[in-house]
Amino acid sequence: MTDQTDVATAAPTDAPVARSAGRHRGRRVLIAVGLAVVVAVAVLAATGTFAAVGKPNSAATDNNSPSSLTTLHRQDLSAQTDVSATLSYAGNTSIVNQAQGTITALPSIGQVIGQDQVLYEVNGEPVVLIYGSTPAYRTLSEGAYASDVTGPDVAELNADLVTLGYATTSEIPANSDEFTWETKDALEKLQAHFGVAQTGTLTLGQAVFLPAAVRIAAVSATLGAAAPPGQAVLTATSDSRQVTIALDASQESEVAVGDKVTITLPNNEATPGVVTSVGNVASTPSGGGNPTITVEVTPSDPAATGTLDQAPVEVAITTGSVTNTLVVPVDALLALSSGGYAVEVVTAGVHHLVPVSLGLFDDADGLVQITGSGLSAGQRIVVPAP
Repeated sequence: MTDQTDVATAAPTDAPVARSAGRHRGRRVLIAVGLAVVVAVAVLAATGTFAAVGKPNSAATDNNSPSSLTTLHRQDLSAQTDVSATLSYAGNTSIVNQAQGTITALPSIGQVIGQDQVLYEVNGEPVVLIYGSTPAYRTLSEGAYASDVTGPDVAELNADLVTLGYATTSEIPANSDEFTWETKDALEKLQAHFGVAQTGTLTLGQAVFLPAAVRIAAVSATLGAAAPPGQAVLTATSDSRQVTIALDASQESEVAVGDKVTITLPNNEATPGVVTSVGNVASTPSGGGNPTITVEVTPSDPAATGTLDQAPVEVAITTGSVTNTLVVPVDALLALSSGGYAVEVVTAGVHHLVPVSLGLFDDADGLVQITGSGLSAGQRIVVPAP
C-alpha cells in the first residue's frame, strides 16, 4: 500500500499539463489544477485519509473527515476557452461619390440596400447599387464597334442587366465584357425604371459597383451639402452577422478554424456558431495590455442574434472533445512527490493510489479525462467533501 508520504503537499512545478489534439491547454488550466490539487492534498494529509492496506476506510467512515466518495464514470467531455467578444456586421467599406452636385437624399443608418436599389441622390438623380468587384471609374457607352468598350466593369454591368431582367442571355451572353447595342438597350430600360433620361450611357457617378448588398453603418454626407467626386459619403457593412474576438495572442494555439462555439447574447440567450478566421498578426491594444489577434466567428443562426450592432457578447469556444471517456473531478487529482498525478481508489474498504495520465480538461464543469491501469467505471474514488 502506498504510504501517506508518497503524496506531495503541493503540485510539482513541472507537473504535466493535459494536451488535446496537439493543442496547448491555457495556463489557466494548469493554475486551476494546481490549486485544486494543493487544497485536496492538504486536506487529505491533515486528516490522515490514506489508510494502510487492510485497514478500515477512514475517509468513508470518519465523520470528522472533510472528504467523500464519488463514482468513477464515463461520459463525453469537451474543453472550452471562454472569451469576451463583439457582435456586429461583417465587413466595412466606404462608399465614394463620383457624381457632381448637391446631396438631395440619403439612406438611414441600418438600412440594407441591394442590387438595383438607390444608395443616395445627387441633384435629385439616383445613385444606384450595381453588383461588381471592380469600382466604377469611367463613363460607359456604346462605341463604333462592340470591342471599342470592354473590361471587367462592362462585364459587371452586362451581368447585372441580365440578372435584373433588362436583357436575356441570348441578347447578352454570359461573361460578355463588351458594351454592345444590346447593352445600350438594356441600360435604357434600367434608366426608364428609375425615371431618368434614357441615354443608354452609364455616366460616371450614376452607379456604385459593390460585391453584394450593404447595410448602412454611418452617413458622413449632409443633405444640401456639395458632393464633390472622390468624397466618401457613406460607410457600409455587409448584412451578414459576425462575432469578433480580440484573443490574447498567447491563446492562439487553443483556437482553430472550424471550432464550434456557443455565443451568449446580451439577453443571456445562447446560440451556436463556428470559428471562420484566426488571425496570425498580433497587435497591441491602443490602451495597452497584452498583444491580441483577431478571431472571427459566424453565427449558425444569424436571425437568432437579432439586430444589435457593436454589442458585447461572451463566447465559449470548444477546442477539443472526446466521447465515452473516464472522467473525474479535477479536485480528485493528487500530486505525487515523484511527479505526476494519482487518484485515491477505495476497494472493499481499502484505499490505494492509482497513477493517472491526464487528457482533456472541461473547465466549465471542473472535470478531467484520465487513464490509468486498472481503472474502470463504477469504482469509488475519494474527493474533497462538498
